[in-house]
Amino acid sequence: MIYVSSSCVKFDKISESVEFLASHGFKNIELSGGTNYYPKIEDDLIELKHKYNLSYLIHNYFPPPEKHFVLNLASHNDQIFNDTISHYQKAIHLAGKIGAEKYGLHAGFFIDPSVNELGKKIKKMPIVNNEEAFNKFCEGFKILNEHKGSIDLYIENNVISASNYQSYNDNVFMLTNSSEYMTLKENIDFNFLLDVAHLKVSCQTLGLNFEKEFEALWNISDYIHLSDNDGFHDSNNAISSNSEIFTLLKNQKLADKVFSLEIYDGLEKLKTTYQLLNNLL
Repeated sequence: MIYVSSSCVKFDKISESVEFLASHGFKNIELSGGTNYYPKIEDDLIELKHKYNLSYLIHNYFPPPEKHFVLNLASHNDQIFNDTISHYQKAIHLAGKIGAEKYGLHAGFFIDPSVNELGKKIKKMPIVNNEEAFNKFCEGFKILNEHKGSIDLYIENNVISASNYQSYNDNVFMLTNSSEYMTLKENIDFNFLLDVAHLKVSCQTLGLNFEKEFEALWNISDYIHLSDNDGFHDSNNAISSNSEIFTLLKNQKLADKVFSLEIYDGLEKLKTTYQLLNNLL
């Protein structure tokens, strides 16, 4: 099944994003970041679900908080950790209300970046002890897992860009490759959300073989985020028929996977990528 991320379009209100995508024929929508809070979000989503016969998933930074902040379940800042737990609990509650069966959240960070630094080069700041941050993340995830009800929780691999790696001379993000997946899996039981574009950039940065890492993680996950990039920046580009990612997908069994497209190149390229993937199913 193929979903499209609400972040593929840019509106202030999630109702506008969902209605735009639904009016262009997309019935499976992953609700994600990029919109602002308003009181009627839940009512609007339920109304649109019935109007267009939609299916929802929820991803990380949704629903939008009243005041924006950076989610970090590995943070040793008590305020950030508690706000992150609260946000995730609200998302799990909303998922139950709107019939979203999966909720994917990002692995943690060993730093606490500001809102305007996400997706960009992050200024140098103190790195939290990795083991302590790792344990904090596991503690937080166990709290969420105890209250998830029927919702399937997934942890998504982070992306480490060359600029951020060079700035710190270290990897300040959890879960960027298969080795880190295995370490985390030894400590907590979780479902894995594979973001292929994140993996492509991380492999380039860390000097890992992208194809081997892809093969190692593919069968572990039944929930896949798809977009493309130049290997240096997570730019959320469309996937073309001659791309490395498309070639890798052609050689895999896709029927048992749930895909979400995160394409920021415009509606037509989103439709093209959707059709390319749909032809492989």
